[in-house]
Amino acid sequence: MLLAIDCGNTNTVFSVWDGEKFLCTFRTSTHHARTADAYFTWFLTLLKHYGIEPDITDVIIASTVPRVVFNLRIFSERFFGCRPLVVGKPECLLPQEPRVDQGTRPGPDRLANAVGAFDRHGGDVVVVDFGTATNFDVVATDGAYVGGVIAPGVNLSLEALHAGAAALPHVDISQPAKVIGTNTVECIQSGVFWGYIGLITGIIQRIKAEYGRPMKVISTGGLAPLFQQGEDLFDRFEDDLTMHGLTVIHRYNKENGVL
Repeated sequence: MLLAIDCGNTNTVFSVWDGEKFLCTFRTSTHHARTADAYFTWFLTLLKHYGIEPDITDVIIASTVPRVVFNLRIFSERFFGCRPLVVGKPECLLPQEPRVDQGTRPGPDRLANAVGAFDRHGGDVVVVDFGTATNFDVVATDGAYVGGVIAPGVNLSLEALHAGAAALPHVDISQPAKVIGTNTVECIQSGVFWGYIGLITGIIQRIKAEYGRPMKVISTGGLAPLFQQGEDLFDRFEDDLTMHGLTVIHRYNKENGVL
């Protein structure tokens, strides 16, 4: 069994892969002070709830929060007896190396998205990942990550609006019934929702024009389903794309003798 861990700025996702399918997926808030023991207690409790034996033999980690990796390493080594493969580290091989400016280190989640998208859809793909930031990841014909776009995430924008304008309340994002709001909450929801529709549409159009080839557009991440509804923005939504990419990277390293 493989445990794939995707640690983002807001949430950390754990998925158990049996070689053919994901048996379960758990999500917790990201906190750099969480100890290995705390991770294991939380993880084991959820496994028992779903009736799954913790027969983990391998662990792979993609983390955009470097301080969290140390405790996740201890968690893997202490409780599963294995040294985790960490995406972005020199010892972790990728099927195709990213083609970006020298000295640039793409986020591990973006590399996993590129690998997962190429494995499922081939090249010439844009992955739009709705996380703390909204990332647009461009995957070339041969599967290499070749760059993209980073925009503020939806919830981050809402929090900044609330924090920066004392008179405005904090609201949850949802698709408003109409564009013109007749109260403050509706006005904010309309501005954020339709603003992001415009942002997504405009950036995808510009990426396609600059890339110069037909491209598929895949969405993933927690808020992706909200923007999937009622708008012809994406060819497909895949909630497990990052985790799938991690399983492909792990398999590639195993086949090439790294593990």
